[in-house]
Amino acid sequence: MRSHYFVRTAYDDSSQVGALAAVVQAYGWREITLVYEDTDYGNGLVPYLVDAFQKVDAQISYRSVIPPSAKDVDIVKELKKLLTMQTRVFLVHMTAAIGSRFFVLASNAKMMSEEFAWIVTDGLSSSLDPVSSNALHSMRGVLGVRPHLAPSKSRRDFEERWTKLRAEINSHNEIADLSLFGLWAYDTVMALALAGERAWDPALSRYSKPNTSRNNLNFSSMGISEMGPKLLDNILSINFQGLSGEFNLPDGELHPAAFEIFNVVGQMEKIIGYWTSARGLSPELNSSTKVDYTALAINLKAPIWPGHTQKPPKGWVIPISGKELKIGVPKKDGFSEFFKIEWDPHTGVPSYSGFVHDMFLAVLLALPFSVPHQYVPFVNESRQSAGTYDEMLYKIKLQEFEAVVGDTTIVANRSTYVDFTLPYSESGVAMVVAIKDDERRNMWVFLKPLSWNLWLTTGLAFISTGLVVWLLEHRTNEEFRGRRSEQIGFLLWFSFSTLVFAHRERIANNLTRLVLIVWVFVVLILTQSYTANLASFLTVQRLRPKFVDVQDLIRDHLFVGYQKGSFVRGLLVQQLKFDESKLIPYGSPKEYHEALSKGSDNGGVAAIFDELPYMKIFLARYCNKYQMVGPTYKTDGFGFAFPLGSPLVSHISRAILNVTQDKEKMDAIERNFSRQSSCQDQDAAILSDNLSLSVDSFGGLFIITGVVSASSVLVYVASFFYSHWPRPSAIRPGDSSLQSNLSETANSFFREHGLIGFSERNRSEVVLTLRCRSWEGSPNSDVELMARRRNEGQRPVLIIHV
Repeated sequence: MRSHYFVRTAYDDSSQVGALAAVVQAYGWREITLVYEDTDYGNGLVPYLVDAFQKVDAQISYRSVIPPSAKDVDIVKELKKLLTMQTRVFLVHMTAAIGSRFFVLASNAKMMSEEFAWIVTDGLSSSLDPVSSNALHSMRGVLGVRPHLAPSKSRRDFEERWTKLRAEINSHNEIADLSLFGLWAYDTVMALALAGERAWDPALSRYSKPNTSRNNLNFSSMGISEMGPKLLDNILSINFQGLSGEFNLPDGELHPAAFEIFNVVGQMEKIIGYWTSARGLSPELNSSTKVDYTALAINLKAPIWPGHTQKPPKGWVIPISGKELKIGVPKKDGFSEFFKIEWDPHTGVPSYSGFVHDMFLAVLLALPFSVPHQYVPFVNESRQSAGTYDEMLYKIKLQEFEAVVGDTTIVANRSTYVDFTLPYSESGVAMVVAIKDDERRNMWVFLKPLSWNLWLTTGLAFISTGLVVWLLEHRTNEEFRGRRSEQIGFLLWFSFSTLVFAHRERIANNLTRLVLIVWVFVVLILTQSYTANLASFLTVQRLRPKFVDVQDLIRDHLFVGYQKGSFVRGLLVQQLKFDESKLIPYGSPKEYHEALSKGSDNGGVAAIFDELPYMKIFLARYCNKYQMVGPTYKTDGFGFAFPLGSPLVSHISRAILNVTQDKEKMDAIERNFSRQSSCQDQDAAILSDNLSLSVDSFGGLFIITGVVSASSVLVYVASFFYSHWPRPSAIRPGDSSLQSNLSETANSFFREHGLIGFSERNRSEVVLTLRCRSWEGSPNSDVELMARRRNEGQRPVLIIHV
């Protein structure tokens, strides 16, 4: 525990980590290599740096610890190790004694060139003056963070006196160069003097003797000043403008107001910005302006980077140790459209092609830097696949591959040991089953074009229309008269003859003509629709899947297939709950075809589960034989795989977006690989039974013809009642009620239309009884009219009894 009498007249080392993290954040660096000396000074800052970098989404990828006693050969060995790593951002936390040697050796190792970024802490940046000119020359392009000292006249005067004094006795090397620590030391002495003057009290200028028996060490010659507490209070409360700026110690130590960000250019230092805890980075220090905290590169003046370039380093590169990026690629027997490996029979040199290969090359061209690489086929000694895709991806974790390029699907369990880029192709797992076509071999196929409810509705419409025509024509048209059986047969004949427009009967009533016009139009549409749909049933294949539900496959214990080495097996077992003994792996579209053709009961499978890109290739080869059914199980598509935390992932992902959103580039890549099925009309041919025409398709027509028929009948009935209603002059006394008139007229309507009032005694005799009124006004008398028709060829005899 630190004594409360301990006062630090300097800044805490941890106060600078905010400025260091802001610089890293401004240039978008995500990984930093920390180089520090193995001392309490060097180790003490590490925990604070780790926490500060985590807040800006960065991390320390490697710690290079340099012992103070390290020789140049040891430092060179460590620098060579750093060269084999991808990270190119180095944070150096050293004192001037070892730091000056380190940068000279780093420059000799060609590490002060382009693509390198160097940052130094205030332990070295505050003491740049003591660094030799040779070391300062080696630090060109370095960024540094150090406390900001506000300019003042007193400091300028002091620096002039110091320089003059140092020049006078320089030959003896008794006066060191002036640094921030020297200014703090001067201000500390000044503070002690001021505090001592304020705390001086002759009455308290005594020294009390400690109890030596309680101490292991006997400082009998020393005493404890009784003025100590008062002196401490004066030191903590003192506040004056010193050479290093405002000097006050509210918490027993100095607190920085701001840090300045500088850039080593030649033998000089150029201030490129400032950092404060309230404003973040800014090109100028102006405390009067209140702004939000920001840490952007535009808030700093453009620095000169190592290699004398103004382009900020991206922070990492492919290691320049002479090795290329080792990329694992899959060897597949089937679906070689995605990635194909062929070995030259004479030289044994492999060649690569396919959609994934072309896509990866296009992505590399879209990067702002080159990525030297070599493909390493994932094969065994016989040049066959060495395992599953999961095993190939795990080689990245084992550091046998530095990336994997292939038709690798992004799934959750794989992301625990590799990092995937953004997907460059759609994906998802679907089920494919065989389809059957039995419509054209069905003897009742002629009934298929219309649904049963449409057949029934049409038949009722034919009968009702015939009845309406008969009703409208029977009274005035002799062609619609005859015996009852003859009229019923004629009614049906006339209505159904309109189906083929074969009716030849003369129409006398305009209302009948109106009904027939509308009805013939309805018949025309019905017949044309029926003919078109029947032709479709007889000429276009009706393809129906044999299975449509995954649960049917599981319940019936049917065999299903999947692609060999794919993650789909795990999906079938873990998510869909298939029995593992019912899963059969296949490796090519041909094997898919053979298995589905046999069926589950004959040594094949009932369905194949695979990803959408493979299914499209399969369906394109076997048009109208198989169909994708059921739900699609979502996956994130194909992506390239890299080690966890690889900085290449973000750059590759951005390049993928640039390529996939460029239509011309994608068209060029897909020119030799079509991801669209060649069976463009397959979906149109896959129809189900419910495509028969229904009443809903013709509801409007039936409503129109029904309304017209009903309206015509109502008009006809109203006209009849009007013409047969008794006249006032013909009404007999006592028979003038509305009910009797209505009854009389209705009886006349039914008698004239043969609906009631007659009976057929036999084939040759009909008796009709009429009630008539005497022309002399005498009471009613019954007239029996009997018409006899003789079959012997004699004249009919009409007998009337009055």
